[in-house]
Amino acid sequence: MKKIFLIAKRDFLATVGTKAFIIGLLILPAMIGIFALIGPRLFSPKNFQVKGEVIVIDPTGRVTQELKKNFDPAKIAARQKEEAGKALSSAPQQIRQLAGDSVNKNIANALGPIPDLHILERPAYLGIEEEKYWLNTQPKDMPHLAIIVVHKNAVEPTGKGLEYGAYDIYVSPKLDDRAGGEIHRGLRDAIIAARMQARSIDKTAMDAIFAFSNIQSVTVTPNNQRQTVQGFNVLLPAAFGILLLMGVMGGGGQLLSSMVEEKSSRVVEVLLSAVSPMEIMAGKLLGQLGVSLMGMGLYILMGIALLAGFALLGLLNFSLIFYLILFFLITYLVMGSLMMAIGAAVNDIKEAQGLMMPLTLVFMIPWILWMPISRDPSSVLSVAMSFIPPVNTFAMLLRMVSNAPPPLWQVWISIAIGIGSAVCAVWFAAKVLRIGLLMFGKAPNFATLIRWVRSA
Repeated sequence: MKKIFLIAKRDFLATVGTKAFIIGLLILPAMIGIFALIGPRLFSPKNFQVKGEVIVIDPTGRVTQELKKNFDPAKIAARQKEEAGKALSSAPQQIRQLAGDSVNKNIANALGPIPDLHILERPAYLGIEEEKYWLNTQPKDMPHLAIIVVHKNAVEPTGKGLEYGAYDIYVSPKLDDRAGGEIHRGLRDAIIAARMQARSIDKTAMDAIFAFSNIQSVTVTPNNQRQTVQGFNVLLPAAFGILLLMGVMGGGGQLLSSMVEEKSSRVVEVLLSAVSPMEIMAGKLLGQLGVSLMGMGLYILMGIALLAGFALLGLLNFSLIFYLILFFLITYLVMGSLMMAIGAAVNDIKEAQGLMMPLTLVFMIPWILWMPISRDPSSVLSVAMSFIPPVNTFAMLLRMVSNAPPPLWQVWISIAIGIGSAVCAVWFAAKVLRIGLLMFGKAPNFATLIRWVRSA
């Protein structure tokens, strides 16, 4: 046992003492922090303004006037502020408090400059072909954006039915999607307003009829109640799944590269003169386990601090952290043992890639199916994957973090299956290490590894 701990200590210190590990451990938090600082500046629309001229051919004579009203800068600003206010009102109370007195300023920065669109009227009898050349002449100060041809029945339907027309639009090849969206939105509102006016319908009264205040749901827990945070039940399973995947893949990859390096440099031959293959495997598994747990612990603490900062800590069930660590231990033993077996069997990292790829793809399956599992945790697919090793731990964790967790007996059956698969993986790896550590030559395949296990 002392030799196992010495090997574990050596591997642990050799990993955490390097600059690469420190940088790798902190790179994700650093990227998140940098993106939080520069992201709003990179993606802010404040440097882009919808600006230009639009030709309108309106045989109805009604849409153009409404369109001019919709493109009025003051009206656009009022509409954008109203839409942003609705979006902000649906956010958690803590987010609104963070905005504080700078709400209007933040909304203005998020929406960007007010569009500056000029309407040019053309006679209804004018042919559209005579105007299309206008789109390809682009003054710098006021670009030519689009030509709109309103249908004759856009405001009042023709015939006995209620089939309205709409409009045709011809745009410049350099038209920005944001400008196109603003034009389409203004046109739609203008045609609807003209239709209502043609039928003597009071638009203000109609808007009041369809208006509905934003109702915030309240989530009731066994201990208290809180405002519902939209999207939390979708993002939480993803966060737990990423933590499990990062810990397992990171530890397994490090075990593989360490084993390949020591075998190719003949260091393992020196180790075998003092310790057994089983002690080498146990020591390396224990050492990298400490490294992975340290990294996972850091990210868990960061997540808890983030939730606490937004006063959302009550949304987290802390028992899930226990199961996360338990599932990680099981999956780490499976993944780490198999990675060590591959590393002991090959001669260099290139040979390892052929054996490692199928194993990596298998462990990626639950993450690929993250959405259907977390959205429907009681489906046949979700339940079946909860009991199929080696992916059962991923699937069961996603189900537990979802809004409809499975019964406790299913959880512990999955844990038992996971422990059994971990024992099998460790046994398999021990057999391979017994032969593969001193084996050089042709790269083995899976059939060769099975023959080694049978003969060991």
